[in-house]
Amino acid sequence: MDIIEILMLAVALSMDAFAVSVCKGLAVSKLKKRHALSVGLYFGIFQGLMPFIGYMLGNSFSSFLTGIDHWIAFGLLSIIGFNMVKESFEDPEDVKPDFSPKTMLAMAVATSIDALAVGITFALREFALKDTIISVSIIAIITFALSILGIIIGNIFGAKYKSKAEMAGGLVLIAIGIKILFQDLGILF
Repeated sequence: MDIIEILMLAVALSMDAFAVSVCKGLAVSKLKKRHALSVGLYFGIFQGLMPFIGYMLGNSFSSFLTGIDHWIAFGLLSIIGFNMVKESFEDPEDVKPDFSPKTMLAMAVATSIDALAVGITFALREFALKDTIISVSIIAIITFALSILGIIIGNIFGAKYKSKAEMAGGLVLIAIGIKILFQDLGILF
């Protein structure tokens, strides 16, 4: 993956966190800097940590999957992407203005589970550890920034952008999965 694909992947992965941040912004009557920072840190850290954990897990069993790695990467990214697109059509869930560590931890884990699967695809694509660390850092930084932006947008404009963000993120993940599959099958160079 080149830097443009990593940036697109980071933005796509951050769309769940962005959508939840928008809802958090809706739930808060008076947004404080500590709310935005809390949301950004929780989502950013977990969105960076989960693909790293996935990468480490994927490295543990990648030798068993060498011949079908492109199909697994395509499958994981497509499932995550289709799920995000499907969620974009659902009614927004009630999000309370609770910024307690327990609530934020649960939300951060829930919005970053897909990043764990992406980390497994990093291992299957034989990313070097250095490249993985750079990629997860980019994912974390972009998620941090978009989560802060999301809570501000939610507080100002409402839920108008939630479903569009989830759909865009899902479509980008599907496109990256298709590109990986086509490259390994020799259809794209």
